[in-house]
Amino acid sequence: MKIAIDPHMHRHLSLEALPHKVKELGFDWMELAPRGDFLEWFKAPRVFPERVRSLKQALKNADVKIASLLPMYRWASNDEVERLAAVRHWKRAIEIAVELGVDTMNSEFGRGPHPDKGSCYCCHTGSTIEACEDAWWRSMEELVPIFEREGINLHVEPHPEDWCETIQPALDIIRTVNSKRVKFLYCAPHTFYFGDDTAAMLRESADVLAHVHVGDTFNHRASSGLRYILNPPGTQARVHQHLNIGQGEVPWDEFFGTLAEIGFDGIMTSCVFAWEDKADLSGTFMRAEMQRYVDKYWAK
Repeated sequence: MKIAIDPHMHRHLSLEALPHKVKELGFDWMELAPRGDFLEWFKAPRVFPERVRSLKQALKNADVKIASLLPMYRWASNDEVERLAAVRHWKRAIEIAVELGVDTMNSEFGRGPHPDKGSCYCCHTGSTIEACEDAWWRSMEELVPIFEREGINLHVEPHPEDWCETIQPALDIIRTVNSKRVKFLYCAPHTFYFGDDTAAMLRESADVLAHVHVGDTFNHRASSGLRYILNPPGTQARVHQHLNIGQGEVPWDEFFGTLAEIGFDGIMTSCVFAWEDKADLSGTFMRAEMQRYVDKYWAK
């Protein structure tokens, strides 16, 4: 198992300083999320040979490895110009993964077109869901053969406001791709968008589950939908959070216990965003808590 951290809260550090910080927090692996000086959100990678060399040297010096690269591109846009650009960016990101010796990438199903290009930003409203799914399949038809040829794994997660934001149809879509390189990522902070029975959902995912994001959250549907109070009343905004373990309502003994039960041996990433003012404390705490649960359930 690879226990990693998404160092998003430390993105103010240079790319070369990041591996040292990851090691300082107690991690040997990191999941490299979008950054302006590397895999920028929705834009072409800002990566050139010297940047690859300097990052590889920094990783070696810190004795840290990249468990996964996380690109975010509009591969499910129903605007064909955007979608084709996203596929180009994905192809370059795959090349970068190969250059770095990274065997895994992860991403989200996607929110569809840029707000200026489509009828909505939030595909959950239903106005572009079918068009976005069709666009995503067109992108996958082109990209899956490349992942397979290059030996790169792709782990995909449903995300609130994506055209696919729930555990179903996400699992069946991934199974339909029918590639040993394309697997499912279960994000614990999205648990209450998926359902209420964590153990059942993880068991349902077992055949395609390769990656989990670890972070706590509140059940936004609890207390008659008043766990979070949003103003003005009736707003369509919805809340989820990425907190330290124990600060929300994810049932952690069920989560880790079920992962051990199904034989999970993939990537487990600390994915906390809520505490930039306490980023070091959060990172060291999460590393210790994740190890405590791994020792508790995997040592049996």
